[in-house]
Amino acid sequence: MADGVITSEGETGTTGSGLRGLAYPLGTPPAPGEAIEAAPGVLWMRLPLPMALNHINVYAIEDGDGWVVVDTGIRTPDSIEAWEAALTGPLGGRPVTRVICTHMHPDHIGLAGWLCERFDAPLLMSQLEYVTGRMLTADTGPAPEDGVRFFRAAGWSDDQLQRYRETYGRFAKGVAPLPAGYQRLTAGGTLSINGQDWSIVVGNGHSPEHVCLWRRSDGVFIAGDQILPRISSNISVWPTEPMADPLADWLTSLERLGEVLPADTFVLPGHGEPFTGVLPRIEALKRGHAVSLKRLARTLRTPSRAIDVFPALFARPVGDGLLGMATGEAIAHLNHLEAQAKARRERDADGVDWWTTLETEPAQ
Repeated sequence: MADGVITSEGETGTTGSGLRGLAYPLGTPPAPGEAIEAAPGVLWMRLPLPMALNHINVYAIEDGDGWVVVDTGIRTPDSIEAWEAALTGPLGGRPVTRVICTHMHPDHIGLAGWLCERFDAPLLMSQLEYVTGRMLTADTGPAPEDGVRFFRAAGWSDDQLQRYRETYGRFAKGVAPLPAGYQRLTAGGTLSINGQDWSIVVGNGHSPEHVCLWRRSDGVFIAGDQILPRISSNISVWPTEPMADPLADWLTSLERLGEVLPADTFVLPGHGEPFTGVLPRIEALKRGHAVSLKRLARTLRTPSRAIDVFPALFARPVGDGLLGMATGEAIAHLNHLEAQAKARRERDADGVDWWTTLETEPAQ
């Protein structure tokens, strides 16, 4: 949501420097149920999503007589149908030997339990992602009053708060029951797949302990949602940790990735197309958020609620379907300014937070 104009595919088409230095060598994405060899022994597949961002990329890594699957799609009939076609088609009826989930969002873990049960395969995740996913799938309601207070403070109307109460627990609906146990992936560790080593690289901000996989031998980097080519990863604050500063975590992760990844890294992202040009993309992401923070600080010269700052952050109007994510991302940017002593909040008698800038920069 953070940069460019949303296209019909749910991604952003930027102009100018937004995509400068990026190349997409694989061409047209695979249709659901089909696959393209993205790198030796690595298949790229795409599953549908029932939202504005209408797809997720999943990957299958050859593993002896079977496949290691990385990410799984959300639990919907369309995703299951695409998996059935892929399993009997490009995966050749060979079994899934392990299921790796980069992080716990439903489009990444939604069918992990289904695949693990079907093939008696273990689930591999980082500890925080697995525990958070298990917690959220069990948290089906009723809606907590802390959540109601959180969104009221952001400026939600009574009708919007009522919809929050009525739809609470949607996370679990998109996720098949997760296995009761898992194998832990840890930053700095190594995973052997088909005799080749994949380094485990962990990022933060988009989710608590996001796993990326890096095959150093040929520079293939499975990035999940930590680095995306056409959109900025959603960085949000949620009622469970209302004072968090995930934007600082994410920007720190980008800095670290920019220091360790070679310029010729081939990135296999969770959305969009596999691309080269990771270093200019990292710089563009950092620059984009810096611009957004400056624009936000200027907006706060007039006291504003979180919902009032959407135009400063997003390139399109925010409807009810994106209200939760947009609110979370707005608060992430506001909290980041507050942590830098560049903004402050005051809660009024109605429980609404009003934010103002502490910037000394002269008005332009």
